[in-house]
Amino acid sequence: MAEKKAEAPRSVEQRLKTLYELQTILSEIDRIRSIRGELPLEVKDLEDTVSGLNTRIQRIQSEIEDLKIQRISESNKIENKRMLIERYKQQLDNVRNNHEFDNLTKEIEYETLEIELANKNIGDIERAMGNLNFDIERTENEISDQMHILNEKKADLDNIVSETRSEEENLMARSKSLEPLVDDDRLLSAFKRIRKNARNGLGIVIVDRNACGGCFNRIPPQKQIEIKMRKKVIVCEYCGRIMIDPELALEAQEALEKK
Repeated sequence: MAEKKAEAPRSVEQRLKTLYELQTILSEIDRIRSIRGELPLEVKDLEDTVSGLNTRIQRIQSEIEDLKIQRISESNKIENKRMLIERYKQQLDNVRNNHEFDNLTKEIEYETLEIELANKNIGDIERAMGNLNFDIERTENEISDQMHILNEKKADLDNIVSETRSEEENLMARSKSLEPLVDDDRLLSAFKRIRKNARNGLGIVIVDRNACGGCFNRIPPQKQIEIKMRKKVIVCEYCGRIMIDPELALEAQEALEKK
């Protein structure tokens, strides 16, 4: 049996064309992930907001409990002061001189003032509790509003994930099948590195209006001629992206549509 003839290395033109096909698919994957990628952040922010609001309610409830304890303390103080006043009044019936009478009268006045102060404190406490309960009600309404938005965002995220999962998996499979066709590990690695560092994820771009399609810096005429010749890989001296001529990019797009 005759040995299978080894395939000839692919030309630079073929590699660039395949690389542009790969870029087109990867850009579509980036687009899908971008759409989906914003929603999880929004959902996370809303979840953090709701968690923070619940924590606020817990803190307010703790403050209310502290105020209740203070109110009980003031009420007990009033009860004790009343008992003292009653005792002093009983002692008034048995005083032996004006000095004792004056001392008991002053004690009764003092304890009466203490009761008035305690009642004022209770009033302040109840007003503070009323304000805190109002804060709880307002916070609960805010939680309700945020939960409504959160549930809508979660539903949107679930729908998008469901709708795009199969599409993304299909695109990923197509991109993996294209990588070996680049037939140049160094070129493929360079492309991936450029893509990773590029803000828009473009590792290969067309020359548009005499400028790099990635950074938009002007390309010298001689470089443009070399790009059109498709004999070697040309990178932008400003942004490092691989450049190809628009005609080759169009061929790549058409080839991709037929696959």
